[in-house]
Amino acid sequence: MKKRTIMLTVAAIAVVALGAGGSYAIAARSTAQSRLSPDAADPLHTAVQRLSSVIVYDIMSPPQSSRVYAYSSVAAYETLRHGHPEYRSLAGQLNGLEPAAEPQPGVQYDWPLAGVEAFMTVGRAMTFSRQRMDSLRTVMQEEARRRGVAAPVFARSIAYGDSIAAHILKWSAADHFLQTRGYPKFSVTSALGRWVPTPPAYMDAVEANWRELRPFVLDSASQFRPIAPPRFDTLPGSEFYKSAKEVHDVGVNLTEEQRAIAAFWDCNPYVMNVTGHAMFATKKISPGGHWMGIVGLASRRAHADIMRSAEAYARASITMADAFIGTWDEKYRSAVIRPETVINKYIDERWQPLLQTPPFPEYPSGHSVVSTAVAAVLANEFGSPFAFADSAELQFGLPVRTFPSFEAAASEAAISRLYGGIHYRPAIEQGVVLGRRVGALVVARVSTRVTPGVVASAAPGTIH
Repeated sequence: MKKRTIMLTVAAIAVVALGAGGSYAIAARSTAQSRLSPDAADPLHTAVQRLSSVIVYDIMSPPQSSRVYAYSSVAAYETLRHGHPEYRSLAGQLNGLEPAAEPQPGVQYDWPLAGVEAFMTVGRAMTFSRQRMDSLRTVMQEEARRRGVAAPVFARSIAYGDSIAAHILKWSAADHFLQTRGYPKFSVTSALGRWVPTPPAYMDAVEANWRELRPFVLDSASQFRPIAPPRFDTLPGSEFYKSAKEVHDVGVNLTEEQRAIAAFWDCNPYVMNVTGHAMFATKKISPGGHWMGIVGLASRRAHADIMRSAEAYARASITMADAFIGTWDEKYRSAVIRPETVINKYIDERWQPLLQTPPFPEYPSGHSVVSTAVAAVLANEFGSPFAFADSAELQFGLPVRTFPSFEAAASEAAISRLYGGIHYRPAIEQGVVLGRRVGALVVARVSTRVTPGVVASAAPGTIH
């Protein structure tokens, strides 16, 4: 294959611009905003949004970004819970997480400041564009000083947030991520039905060893191993051929609504644009980033305070991370060839999918697994049905879509992969099954309340 020059540029200018102004810039908030209770959740939502923008800028893979969200969110939760005795630690509940040092008794802390500090410190350590995290952290610290946090309380809160961050980073260092950086890449062969790189960039398979990472709640990556995918067979009438033909036929008869659904849930950080012999990347949010955005939207709609918002982010992100680990385990076990490759060779050489094919094997659909799993946890967190307007992709030029429930959004995300031409139906259906099992496990095993079933008040409380 001819080598091409790849030029990386920022197509999603809005993401970068948010770092300097707009809704992410706290320095420009009104006087009324500065008078809000320190329990207000805006600083945490802002920190999550900034982390998403950095992940987009750094072009992180979907599995990698899920890992960053999870550790950062757990850091915020484990810090903030000290101001809310009705919440319990995740230590002993998440694989390998030991209790952290307790705060000093009898002294005052600003827990929102400490919690956001922990989140930002972990996020900074796990991303590349660290100055982008630093700039927001500086603004947030100045905002804390402006709202009158006393110097000793400020210093004590920052120090405790940093200590929790160090504890979480030490925990993360044992999850086998660094070891996988040196593992062999996926071997491309001529075996029939085995995944091969796809146009236009023909990238290497992404994160072929992700199954080796320690899960957060799952006992192992293969705990909920899906049924085997249909056997590769190009004879008309075979199950596999009919699945490929369906992808082709749907693709050539798409309605405008189906196109809109596919575009809305694309969430492909690897989209490449070809201009002559050059390529440049269009930076987009990952599936995990989209769902973290939904968590923020739901938290605001529920008038959740900073502690409950941190709970929602933590529960959703560890679910997402385990969903990716379980999905990637099967993707590289079955190594199913993508529809684009099959259709071009056996059905229609001129056919193209609506969406660019992501650079990893097909089965199961990651969107189906992750969306279904996170939706189950959010339904448990906020109730169901929980109607919401999803504006998570607004910054990328896509319109707002409304959903009557988290489950409805997840179902649409799943079927969008058929409309996009990048998944066969069995990968979508079995992805939903896997997602339900992962979500149910997290709901069953992870308890965030001292008294299970007690819902924290949505009204801001006093945190000292």
